[in-house]
Amino acid sequence: MADTGDVNPFRGGSILLVAFEGWNDAGEAASGAVRAVRDQLGLVTRLDIEPEDYFDYQFNRPTVSTDEDGKRVLEWPSVTLSAPVDGIGIHTLLGTEPSRGWKTFSGEIIDAIEAAGVTGIVFLGAMLADVPHTRPISVFVGSDHEAVQEFWELESSTYEGPVGILSVLGIAAEKAGIPTLSIWASVPHYVHNSPSPKATLALVDKLEEFIDLEVDRGSLVDDATEWETGINALAEDDDDMAAYIKQLETARDTVDSPEASGDAIAEEFEKYLRRRNGRDEPGSARG
Repeated sequence: MADTGDVNPFRGGSILLVAFEGWNDAGEAASGAVRAVRDQLGLVTRLDIEPEDYFDYQFNRPTVSTDEDGKRVLEWPSVTLSAPVDGIGIHTLLGTEPSRGWKTFSGEIIDAIEAAGVTGIVFLGAMLADVPHTRPISVFVGSDHEAVQEFWELESSTYEGPVGILSVLGIAAEKAGIPTLSIWASVPHYVHNSPSPKATLALVDKLEEFIDLEVDRGSLVDDATEWETGINALAEDDDDMAAYIKQLETARDTVDSPEASGDAIAEEFEKYLRRRNGRDEPGSARG
């Protein structure tokens, strides 16, 4: 890609917003943000990825439901590329993180978005972190593209270790000459079993700072308030939980926010991975 100079590389052109349910989507925050944009803009399906090629159905099982006609129907895990009717503007890539064939999957996606004329990609993710639900959601923005870094004075992540499909696609896109931007929200790990509208709202707010888009918040603001109120009520009945939240609040109020540097986001990733691997107990207090 040519040097962007003084031109905002993510305003104008065709921008792809990407989120995957699963490993990269704590509290369903990232998928919720992209889904809100897709539905608001009325985007149409350009490509449905064939699930047989990329999903292990024992890991990502299909679900069965009853339709309006009373018939039993199967819904398979999927990934869908959606676009405006005229093909110009915001595109979305949304679905379940594939469980196999990531190299081939990435190649298929890059071919599809190049054919669609995509000029920049914004990856949205959310991770579980040691952060309090009572404070503003921490959001990290970074890029591995030099011109994008220079334009917004961003840092690239210094994290090293296991990654999700977002990182695989990001590296593939950069190799193809498509500039990328990553926006990650930190979701309190002690409420990991429920959707986090507050984190979705934080991602939407941050997204608007970088691309030409105004997202209708709908019920998100009220949902975020109810989410926080509900957790407060749980903490009132659990002294250990309340003490742990207080500890997180103190830490948050006395140190820089996690979005301040790539090193901080790497540290949160490492904590997240340790927790997933069972070396950290989800409810334990940490310094």
